[in-house]
Amino acid sequence: MAHEAGQPCDDHRTGHVHAHAHGHAHAHGFAAGQLDRAMACGVGLNVAFVAVEAAAGIWAGSLALLADAGHNAGDVLGLLLAWGAAWLARRPPSPRYTWGLRRATIYAALANAVLLLTACGAILWEALHRLRDSEPVAAPTMIAVAAIGVVINTLTALLFMRGQRDANVRGAFLHMAADAAVSAGVVAAGLAIWLTGLRWIDPLVSIVIGAVIMAGTWGLFREGLDLALDAVPRGFDPAVATAALAAIPGVTDVHDLHVWGASTSEHALTVHLVVPDAAGHARVLAAAGAVVRDELHVAHWTIQIEDAGTGAACPQRPADTL
Repeated sequence: MAHEAGQPCDDHRTGHVHAHAHGHAHAHGFAAGQLDRAMACGVGLNVAFVAVEAAAGIWAGSLALLADAGHNAGDVLGLLLAWGAAWLARRPPSPRYTWGLRRATIYAALANAVLLLTACGAILWEALHRLRDSEPVAAPTMIAVAAIGVVINTLTALLFMRGQRDANVRGAFLHMAADAAVSAGVVAAGLAIWLTGLRWIDPLVSIVIGAVIMAGTWGLFREGLDLALDAVPRGFDPAVATAALAAIPGVTDVHDLHVWGASTSEHALTVHLVVPDAAGHARVLAAAGAVVRDELHVAHWTIQIEDAGTGAACPQRPADTL
């Protein structure tokens, strides 16, 4: 039986009313073109800076500069992954990929986190070796290049400030903001070495850099892994959703509620509502759709209305049953 998206389809044989509605939006705060321009600018600025910083780190013998250059190179790859995933997420659904390719943003965020954690391990390993056998560094070069990094990374971070509700975009922002702070730390280390002549300051700063990056990346890794495993998205409380739907007049029970991330910026939801009064099915369905869309901010939902008998016999009624 054909029906318009978001409108009820009443099946008198089963006592169910099914509704399906969906919406799609680009990363919050960004139109597609704006996001593409921000990514292009961010990639261009950071590629240029990585080349300069790596060359300066080799010339100055500074592990702190090389460590930061390596991390910035990882960020370039991360920006490219995030950009590619955002482009794929805009592809329309197809008979083979009925959800489209929205989940590419989830895998990009998770891949970024894994790459960064691996880079942190390499930085920490080398820094521990340098603590035992420190080498001289050219402090003025170290300070000048890192100061440029503060400017470049701050400007890049500002490009992504408006996309904080999208984990894919937020990851790019947090990495760039952390890089700006890390570059500021390298400036401080260069000044300390210049004033004191203590070589161990350079590998010590590298250890701090690695620890800061690892701490900032861990949250992104956890969120990406949760989304990949269809966990409830961060900031969404199923108890609040259940209470909001149960408060609709005519609803006597809410069960089989499932919420997951369709992408890093969109939530999907399915739920069964028990409404004993068949005359109220259409009204409850409309009210539930409004709650899900306007209060819970879900982009794609499916709501099943059941009468009392069907609800009591529903095989998905137990909380631990799919």
